[in-house]
Amino acid sequence: MIDVGRLRALHAVASYGTVAAAGQALHCTPSAISQQIGKLERETGSTLVEKDGRRLRLTEAGHLLADHAERVLTSLDEAEAALAAHRDTVTGRLTVSTFATACRALLPHALRTLTTDHPGLSISVIEVNPHEGVEMLRRGHVDLAVLDDWPEVALRYPDGVSKVTLGEDHADLIVPSDHRLAGEATLEDARHERWIGVRAGDVCYEYLIRSLPGVVPDFQVGEFETQLTLIAAGLGVGLIPRLARAELPPGTRAVRINPTPTRRVVLAWRDTAAARPAIRAAEEALHEAWRLNRERQELLVR
Repeated sequence: MIDVGRLRALHAVASYGTVAAAGQALHCTPSAISQQIGKLERETGSTLVEKDGRRLRLTEAGHLLADHAERVLTSLDEAEAALAAHRDTVTGRLTVSTFATACRALLPHALRTLTTDHPGLSISVIEVNPHEGVEMLRRGHVDLAVLDDWPEVALRYPDGVSKVTLGEDHADLIVPSDHRLAGEATLEDARHERWIGVRAGDVCYEYLIRSLPGVVPDFQVGEFETQLTLIAAGLGVGLIPRLARAELPPGTRAVRINPTPTRRVVLAWRDTAAARPAIRAAEEALHEAWRLNRERQELLVR
């Protein structure tokens, strides 16, 4: 009988193309992935992968088995969810992907609630951009995805994925305290400013360059907190979601944008896992974290 763990390793290699990426997705070393593939080849008597430069290429037999592996893993997912629902206990392992802002603003409260209320639940978190989060969810490498979804660069949700909106997050133009813009402004008003933004490839970066065609941030940094530090130094302006900030640092102020840039913060999971009590418990904990964060934001923007 073919070992399921080895099928999972083959499926990860088929999905990500390298043993390093497959190991990262499955929380194990590249060496462990290679060993699993080697054992699977001996178990099946077939050559399943071939080296192609630094990557691995699946053979015809490898593609055949990987296709079956996806169906097997989907069936196991459904079986585990059905058993968990039958027990109605929040146990097992829950892997969550999240974008950076939610990881900082929402996950601490939600995870503390889950670990306190459900000690039998083992939780792991992976910080990725929303597009990667959707793909990891589709492939079965995470159980729950926390995503930010801008209408202008909307995510595409594959079949078999359910989602719910936690709420809407608004963004403001953050400028140095002595900046010419005050009160309300439009993005167009700030077109010719020096922009401080996130790195290319980030959803927030895509939103900015689509909203202001031709604008490319002079400073591209990974953390919103770093952007605020640069803005406070008088080096430019930035568009920063409220979820991403606490109190503004001295030397900066928030300018409301009209119309207000808005993104949805979304939870998504596979339909096959919807019956898992752990999914329901995580959804409740994240809704509570969102409510508390919203109350904090309302105090900050008054």
